[in-house]
Amino acid sequence: MLEKVSNYITTHQLATPETRVLAAVSGGLDSVVLADVLHRLKLPFAVLHCNFGLRGEESDADELFVRKLAKQYDAPFYSEQFQTQAFAQQEGISTQMAARTLRYQWFEQMRQQLGYDVIATAHHQSDALETVLLNLVRGTGLAGLHGILPQNGNLIRPLLGLTKDDLYDWLVAKRLAWREDSSNESLKYNRNKVRHEVIPVLKQLNPNLEETFTHTLERLQGAEAVFQASFQELKAKTQREENGAIYLSIAPLQASPAPVVLLHELLKPFHFSYSQAQEIAAAWDGLSGKAFASPTHVLVKDREDLVITGKPLEKFGSLTLPPDATEVRFGPYLAKIARKPAQGYKVPRSKDIAALDADLLKFPLKLRPWKEGDWFVPLGMNGKKKVSDLLIDRKVPANLKPNVWVLVSDASLAWVIGQQLDNRFKLSETSQEVLEITVSRID
Repeated sequence: MLEKVSNYITTHQLATPETRVLAAVSGGLDSVVLADVLHRLKLPFAVLHCNFGLRGEESDADELFVRKLAKQYDAPFYSEQFQTQAFAQQEGISTQMAARTLRYQWFEQMRQQLGYDVIATAHHQSDALETVLLNLVRGTGLAGLHGILPQNGNLIRPLLGLTKDDLYDWLVAKRLAWREDSSNESLKYNRNKVRHEVIPVLKQLNPNLEETFTHTLERLQGAEAVFQASFQELKAKTQREENGAIYLSIAPLQASPAPVVLLHELLKPFHFSYSQAQEIAAAWDGLSGKAFASPTHVLVKDREDLVITGKPLEKFGSLTLPPDATEVRFGPYLAKIARKPAQGYKVPRSKDIAALDADLLKFPLKLRPWKEGDWFVPLGMNGKKKVSDLLIDRKVPANLKPNVWVLVSDASLAWVIGQQLDNRFKLSETSQEVLEITVSRID
């Protein structure tokens, strides 16, 4: 199987021996195989793990398992805890869609910040089949029919040439442990219904369903390649970026042979649906200022353009702070970071400046909103204190509490920003270097 994956990677030009890979590992069967295969192929990789907080202690146990797995392979480990339900409720989308949106946004954020080349996911042939069947039920275009591609931008799927049975056989042969997600058996999720009830019936009609399906996908992917060649020409005429916003010129779209289809192709990276593309197209001749929203972006109809800007999703996850960071925006704040010698350093009295012992911090640091259950050791004390109790003591108004962020080192809070430092990271007589962080509001 290892040779088969290696040939698949080479054939589809997914990676070379020098490619730096971020592997998405949940701890489940598929992703454990992915990590093991990357290790055996000697591709340099780090592990990304998403904790969506949807299964309580089970989710935390998954994270611990993946952390140990990464250590076993001597791979760097990065994890993120998301407020998935809060994001789903705010956007009025399903929990699964919320998790997917937060997951891929974080993956790309980490790829850019850490300087990796690609993100590898553990999708396989069986996943591709399920995806196309689901797309057919929901309604789809040509892209939905080709299913999951070997590569999509910076995303690669090295296991796409394998079936679920192939992965299971590999686990058994290599005696690998994995975590079983209890939600995989629940029929309340559409994908599980397709997996457990629809596909077994189709396999009765065609025992070689996955192999036949793979050949069909190859033809569909060829058809889409022809379409994409024309689409890219239109995109070059239509789309531009200015001052952090994406502009789509309306006139070229209106003159195209299939305006709504092409508009939807342009909007898909920003998570707008086909029905929204129809509504936006219907508003082309209307007044300026009409707005449309996807889970991640806002589109406003201007006079001659559609203007797209991103939504701030940091409050549902966190921002990573690498060792060489000097400035970062988060929520309504700007943080400026400087390293200074500890000798002769005078600790500022401002609550908006943190002076921390750089050698006690574990990078990359994280910035995120505080959450229930967070605790720290207040400066000058030895006992724990909940952040919620601190905010009560400080009489922070209820409507301002969501704006309180924390600085996290590994799993420990180093600073409740604008409130209090953690005693475990304070400067002392033995400190050699100071990490000074100055925070100011920018709104």
